Amino acid sequence: MDKYLLFTPGPVNVAENVRSAIGKKDICHREVEFEKLLLSIEGKVLSLFEIRQKSRYRAVVVSGSGTAANEAMLSSVVGDKNILVLSNGEFGERLHATSKIHNSNTFLLEFPWGESMDMEAIDTFLQQQPIDVIAMAHHETSSGILNSLADVGALSKANGAVLVVDCVSSAGAETIDMEKNNIAFCSSSSSKAIGSYAGLSFVIGKRTEFEKLKSNPAKSAYLNLHKFYDSINRHSQTPNTPAVPLFYALEQALENILDEGVSYRHAKIRRKAELLRQGMSKLGLEFLLESQVMCSMLTTVFVPPHITVASLRQKLREHGIIIYEGKGRFSGKAFQVGNIGELTDIDIQFFLTILQDILSQKTSTAPSNVTPIFGRTLCPVVHNDNEVLVTEDSR
Repeated sequence: MDKYLLFTPGPVNVAENVRSAIGKKDICHREVEFEKLLLSIEGKVLSLFEIRQKSRYRAVVVSGSGTAANEAMLSSVVGDKNILVLSNGEFGERLHATSKIHNSNTFLLEFPWGESMDMEAIDTFLQQQPIDVIAMAHHETSSGILNSLADVGALSKANGAVLVVDCVSSAGAETIDMEKNNIAFCSSSSSKAIGSYAGLSFVIGKRTEFEKLKSNPAKSAYLNLHKFYDSINRHSQTPNTPAVPLFYALEQALENILDEGVSYRHAKIRRKAELLRQGMSKLGLEFLLESQVMCSMLTTVFVPPHITVASLRQKLREHGIIIYEGKGRFSGKAFQVGNIGELTDIDIQFFLTILQDILSQKTSTAPSNVTPIFGRTLCPVVHNDNEVLVTEDSR
């Protein structure tokens, strides 16, 4: 296979100039060439997030995946205070699991996978329990739902809480207004919608919030967020040996977006999503989410009853097309199709043509006892001393 078409939320097919950038000349990471590279990336990241008052923010780059950036935030920001993690899917659950390792005062407010967070339930919880930090995922990749930064940001501001956001899957595809939505820190990674290789991540934060971290006890030697801030702030450096070739690739990917224009890139991704969704709808496929809560870069699709997800993935793979299988409660029931990276309209039409051909071959069998996912009454239930699960009413 000469080339796989990655219809996934990451990794993605990268642009040729990104592929070339990773092979640039060797430099020493403790010399001025790397310092210039790091500061160039920082400026481009702040531009990608459309930060208006750039002097009030800094961006630090971590040699590690998006999970590394999330762990840097969660291990560094809370100290001995109370943190509330909001979750409606796998990546919210990951934030909670990470926070529990580093923070004894971790609370969880959990909503069903694929359903919007209930702002009244969050507000009620915040009235009953003092919370200093709120953490959430912006785009919950397990379902493709886009959680509201504006609503949670308003609640965090009203309750005097610091808001940290996992933007690993949304940066480069969705609008993220840190200033307007009271976001103190957010994370993302080099791959996914930014369009580079996996292996780097970054955290953007307010300078004032970075400075506060100095007084918090260190809970991680490598992922100490204040150490990253202090290193770039004082020396234009990273505290540990960076993956220099990946920095070159990230800089080029960011430059590609800024050359297009951030708004144009967002619109292009939305248009590709619409092409895919219209095409799959015409094939009679049904989606997990209503359009108003869908993200721009991923669609979760119910698998028809005459074929299994595993069979569909294998048949697509035979044509060089890679998709995701649904995770968790959606495993075996749904598949996921991404529309980021260097996928052309021709690639999308090829995918739809092959998909139509596969679905027309009604030879496979699949279980018919798929249980309904929606149509439930939700009520909050105390899960344990510091976790609340919003689940279906058992009445």
